[in-house]
Amino acid sequence: MSILTRFKDIISSNINALLDKAEDPGKMIDQYLRNLADDLAEVKKETAGVMAEESRTRRLVEENDKEEAKYEALAKKALLSGNEDDARVFLTKKQEIGSIGASLETAYASAKENAVRMRQMHDKLVKDINSLNARRQSIKAKVAVANTQERLNKIGASAEKAQGSLSAFNRMEEKADKMLDEANARAELDSAPIDEAQALEDKYQNSEINATVEDELTAMKAKLGL
Repeated sequence: MSILTRFKDIISSNINALLDKAEDPGKMIDQYLRNLADDLAEVKKETAGVMAEESRTRRLVEENDKEEAKYEALAKKALLSGNEDDARVFLTKKQEIGSIGASLETAYASAKENAVRMRQMHDKLVKDINSLNARRQSIKAKVAVANTQERLNKIGASAEKAQGSLSAFNRMEEKADKMLDEANARAELDSAPIDEAQALEDKYQNSEINATVEDELTAMKAKLGL
């Protein structure tokens, strides 16, 4: 049946393999559950149809067996009654029904095999869904932890980058201080050397000015009677 081929991948599906290929397992598992629910609804419908077909063919086989047994019984009665020709007619009918019964047995065997395989697919799918539902929160929790760790890794990288910038700033500050010290040193070196004689000359000239001021102050005090 085409339904068996159609759902062959469901029987051989591997949930872990599918999740390994997912970029976001948290979202993928929700989508996978939705897909499985849709698959289960269709498989359940098809399985019910196949099982119904098995039941129908089984009834046909049973009814055919009863008909065959009936004509065999009639043939025996005819023989016991001395009606060989009637018995021959009943046996001919029995053989016709037996030939039909062979075809029905073949059909029933195929229907039974299909029903077993469809039920296996149905049960496998139910088991997968139950297993995935049980693991759903655990998987989502792992994804959340992984995302948090990834954010921490990015923050750590940013912090390292900031430390690098701070170190560069410190180096620039040290360089600026060095440049300033060198500039002050050059300014000091570029200034004229101190003339000691000139410095002493200024000292004595100032002392003479101070003496003149003191003399004038004394004369002023005398006039004022102080």
